Order: sequence, then C-alpha cells, then structure tokens
Amino acid sequence: MMNVLTAKYDFSDKLLKVVLSGEIDHHSARALREEIDTKINSLMPEMLVLDLKNISFMDSSGLGLILGRYTKMKEHGGALKVINPAAGAARVLKLAAADKVIPIEWTEEKNQ
Repeated sequence: MMNVLTAKYDFSDKLLKVVLSGEIDHHSARALREEIDTKINSLMPEMLVLDLKNISFMDSSGLGLILGRYTKMKEHGGALKVINPAAGAARVLKLAAADKVIPIEWTEEKNQ
C-alpha cells in the first residue's frame, strides 16, 4: 500500500505551518515542493514551520525538500524550522547534519 503524502496548511501572524503526513520520496517531494513554494510566494511568511510528526518515511528527497525551502525562506528574508520529526525523518536530518543549520524542535511528547 502506498502511503500518500498530504500537507495541511495554517497561516497566521506571518507564520506558515505545514503539517506533513505520509511518505516523502522523490515522487511526492516534487509536487510538495511546488505547492509549498506557491504558498511562500503568495503569503510571504516570515517563518515556515514544517511539522514532520506524521512522516512515516523520508529519504534524501525529503532532505532536499527541506533544505531547498530553508534556502527559499532565507532569500525572502524569512526563516524555517522543523518541529516534531518522526524517528526516521530525524535520523535523515541528523545524518546529513541538517540539524546544525536548521532549528529542530520537539513541541510535543515524542511517544504519543
């Protein structure tokens, strides 16, 4: 069974929160990248928050997606942070040392 990637958006006070659910792979990353970039371009948030608590799988495509949005937000004079990454996503971010560049926070208990 394919675990489809979905994104829920919430925008208020110049903060765009994107709650992602499912799998981020090379197929899903491209469409999501375009979708998030469209939101960034139209809403011009000062902060982009990517909530990865419901990500069941993430490979290097997900890493590229996150780093690309980080760069895009910096170009717009904004910032990005990742919150609540699921274990697999946190491992990919840590292995790539992305946690040295991008703030990663846990705002919820890890075992819910």
